[in-house]
Amino acid sequence: MNEPRPPGSNEPGTPAASRTKASASESSPRRRGRPPRAESADTRDRILTAAREEFSERGYEKTSVRGIAKAAGVDSALVHHYFGPKEQIFEAAIAVAFAPALSAPNAVAEGPLDGVGERLTRFVFGVWDNPTTRKPVLAIVRSAVNNETAAAVFRRLIVSQLLRRIAAQLELPDAELRAELAASQLVGAVMMRYVIRLEPLASADLEQLIARVAPVVQSHLTAP
Repeated sequence: MNEPRPPGSNEPGTPAASRTKASASESSPRRRGRPPRAESADTRDRILTAAREEFSERGYEKTSVRGIAKAAGVDSALVHHYFGPKEQIFEAAIAVAFAPALSAPNAVAEGPLDGVGERLTRFVFGVWDNPTTRKPVLAIVRSAVNNETAAAVFRRLIVSQLLRRIAAQLELPDAELRAELAASQLVGAVMMRYVIRLEPLASADLEQLIARVAPVVQSHLTAP
């Protein structure tokens, strides 16, 4: 004969025992942990994509971490977890978006000095004339014009990735100033053509513009 069980006890596997186990499971808080690696990468990419869109449409000042989180479909805390404050999100977003625009600095900086003005001019206009690279660069420029934090990020990218490499090739005492003057000439031209869209500059033939601007850039870089 089976011995009687104490009142309230249940055999393992009985409905009552299952209900007790389920109830205990429901009442126990879930432990927080890092999401799986694949999920983390996907979430991070979604946040970066949303950040690029937000900064592009709204600029640095009007973009918020909450807005980025909403656009990415995640909680604001997750944005901070992956990227930190807004400045770091901005830098991460534009570094990825700006990568195609900075894919050729070595080719621009290296080579004969008597052709560096044309190479740099062609490179910069090429970045702006390509819709794929124009949008992220436009977002950076718009934000940099209106906000010092964004401008500092922009300077770090441009100076470290492009201007210093060109200046290093010049081997002149005022090489950095020359590189910055050349950059200012090009930034002014692309702003008038692609941002302000001043005619007839906005619709002028690209090769004609390069032919006219490149000698000025070359002069900044190498003229006595």
